[in-house]
Amino acid sequence: MTTRTTRTTTGGRTPGRSAVLLAAAGATRAVYGALRRRPPGGAARWERTNYAGRTVTLHAGPAAALGTALAAAGAPGLPARARAASALAVLAAGGCGLYDDLAGAGDPRRGFRAHLSALRHGEVTSGAVKLFGIGAAGLAAGALLEDRPVDKVLAGVVIAGSAHLVNLLDVRPGRAAGAALALAAPGLLRRGPAGPLSAVPLGAAAAVAADDLGERTMLGDAGAHALGAALGLAVVAGWGSVRSSGAESGGGRLGLAAHAAGLVAAAAVGDRISRLAGAL
Repeated sequence: MTTRTTRTTTGGRTPGRSAVLLAAAGATRAVYGALRRRPPGGAARWERTNYAGRTVTLHAGPAAALGTALAAAGAPGLPARARAASALAVLAAGGCGLYDDLAGAGDPRRGFRAHLSALRHGEVTSGAVKLFGIGAAGLAAGALLEDRPVDKVLAGVVIAGSAHLVNLLDVRPGRAAGAALALAAPGLLRRGPAGPLSAVPLGAAAAVAADDLGERTMLGDAGAHALGAALGLAVVAGWGSVRSSGAESGGGRLGLAAHAAGLVAAAAVGDRISRLAGAL
């Protein structure tokens, strides 16, 4: 009995990645459909004009965030702390992103520098709320997943940095969803919690990718940040103390550190990454 339980929790092909993927896709589509039928506050509140002058909705963002959080929280075989960290990080990232989508719709300022500059002058922008909110949630999730202080911080940077990276790519239809699909797919081959945690953003992104590409909706900050946070959680599960081997190792910490360094570097050249994504 003990052997079977261990294999179910940490073994090669379990817990069921396909079931988790389908759960994420189904939950995302269900929320997306509900928002389309009855958008809170009226349809106009959720409409935006995209880069091509077409009217699109923001429905895909909160749908992806909620679908991702629900699937991660209900994924079979995950440790309790992985469930809690997933719900915390994804919902916080999606919630902060949605706040910026709605409250910061008319604010032309973009990027860390602009929002930190406004903060120095006593103005708290929606972008600053998003920046600090997602950062704090990432660190809290990292603290749940890791045992040692250095690893907690590295995990937090990976989760928050991944959320920011996917949002940097959300400059044209399908860019953020496509990135989530491409980055999550290899994780399905990982053992232990990393596998199902990779299936979560894969399923959620797949559920709205066609509508995003068809310019009927957009992920916005809510969806991009939520999917990115979920990707970061999968990375931490693959390299941190909750990975399949269950053993601490220098290689695991080095892996987290390498991911964290890469994400910090990406944030530093965020404008260039967004321009490149828009040109593709």
